[in-house]
Amino acid sequence: MTAFFIGDVALDEYYTADRWPGRADKGMVQELPAEIGGSIANAAVVHAALGGDTQFISLLNDSPLSQRLIADLGENGVGADHMLTDPTIPESRNFIFLIDGEHVVLTVEMGEQPMWLAPQTLAALRRPGFLYTTLYRVRRLHARTDDGVLKQADLLADLCRHGRRAIFDLDVGGCTPEDMPYLTGAAVVIFNQVGFRAAFGHDDLSRIGGWIRDHDIGWVVRTMAAAGAEAFDGETQEQAAGYAVNVVDVTGAGDTFGGALTWCLTQGHPFADALDFSVAAASRSVTVHGPRGGKAGAEMVLAWREERRCLPAGRIEG
Repeated sequence: MTAFFIGDVALDEYYTADRWPGRADKGMVQELPAEIGGSIANAAVVHAALGGDTQFISLLNDSPLSQRLIADLGENGVGADHMLTDPTIPESRNFIFLIDGEHVVLTVEMGEQPMWLAPQTLAALRRPGFLYTTLYRVRRLHARTDDGVLKQADLLADLCRHGRRAIFDLDVGGCTPEDMPYLTGAAVVIFNQVGFRAAFGHDDLSRIGGWIRDHDIGWVVRTMAAAGAEAFDGETQEQAAGYAVNVVDVTGAGDTFGGALTWCLTQGHPFADALDFSVAAASRSVTVHGPRGGKAGAEMVLAWREERRCLPAGRIEG
């Protein structure tokens, strides 16, 4: 079962700072080595490292940097057979500032050009499996069919009818009523704490059962940083505790969680087990510098999880 990841891949340029400057302020930063990242690409790399059959789609220009990004995906076991090219768009880059154990990310605006899927890409997506993506990307998807142009929410509904189940990473942005044509019927919708509050105005996952059922969503997940994650399907609530670790870099932790969760679901794991494994994978990832610190085989994640569970209470490990 091939999982498709549709989203961003970028060069992540890292800097550290003692503080984030205010308006009309100045500050000094220290430059760290740049690394290839991009939220959805990070998740795809994690999925591939766990052993998943992985395809990635994005829209890039045709520069040497773009070729480097695509080659790196291949080196990480991620297929790029369906990549799209537009020579007029900017270079894909993120500027990441590590400050006080957290990070601030600034992304170069890439535009909202339609992403026209080739006939062979549409055919591949019309097979059973998972699609991990964002609202920003699915709003741009278009395809030409014998019946005319299929696009956006209608295209997503078509894929769902063919057995392609959507997993949305909503991160900090949350969602609005205007987004529901896209989210309706999704297998999983993932929020972090900021995104969940932006969407619902509170922090209580148990209060959204009606919303889940009304929109035929399989599971809603709320990730909670060091506290782990919780999930709700409208009837059953699951929780997975986090781990006490020395944090090196939180960049990519959410992507690791999403890539690991997708892999678990492709393997048919019960959702509670998938949630627990994904929290462990994400917790391990923050002990490693770089956006792809979560890249690891399943045995490595399981061994890391078991080792942490055996630690004496209160002990923190990297």
